[in-house]
Amino acid sequence: MSTPRTTMAWPVNLTLPEGDPDPVAGCRQCLGVAVTRANARSVGDYSKATDANVVLRRHLRETHGAE
Repeated sequence: MSTPRTTMAWPVNLTLPEGDPDPVAGCRQCLGVAVTRANARSVGDYSKATDANVVLRRHLRETHGAE
């Protein structure tokens, strides 16, 4: 009987996370999400800050045509 493998065969290669998306100047919705993100970070709620980044990226793509 063979011994089961308990480690991965190859190393895991991770990339750096994307930076924060920048709000568009003059867009109230962008500003609101950016403020939400800043407030979340200020109290250590990094999950909420990440959620705000997802919302802002979607808004930028759908409203402002960003990639």
